[in-house]
Amino acid sequence: MSELRDLYQEVILDHYRHPRHHGRVEDASNEADGFNPLCGDRIHMTIRLDGEKVEEIAFEGAGCAISTASASLLTEALVGKSKQEAKELFERFHRLVTTEDATSDDEAELGKLAVFAGVREYPVRVKCATLAWHTLKAALDKDQDSVTTE
Repeated sequence: MSELRDLYQEVILDHYRHPRHHGRVEDASNEADGFNPLCGDRIHMTIRLDGEKVEEIAFEGAGCAISTASASLLTEALVGKSKQEAKELFERFHRLVTTEDATSDDEAELGKLAVFAGVREYPVRVKCATLAWHTLKAALDKDQDSVTTE
């Protein structure tokens, strides 16, 4: 189990140190801001949809390792997915990090995102892991209110 935990930590650290899709999407059709007042994480997410499909997605901001890695892995997972698939992925991810009810199907569907399963043991860190996801949901829904984890 220790080797698996080490692998998970490496994935999170890699995405923190070298975030994917970091920046801003030009001509974004959707965007939203998120803030975690507990630890100061901030995120701005931009998305360009082609119909109902995520054509391009990016984020910028500043946050802890968990927050940044979650945003990075989220963006990798969503390119090419439909809005509905993105919302279903949100639900699976949220279930993974907040409850013991996550299934092996959830983890299989989440792929690399399953590295966040251990976060549920640290309730304060759940807010870090889910900030990007709540911001994504607001962007997809074109909700202009800033998302907060409080």
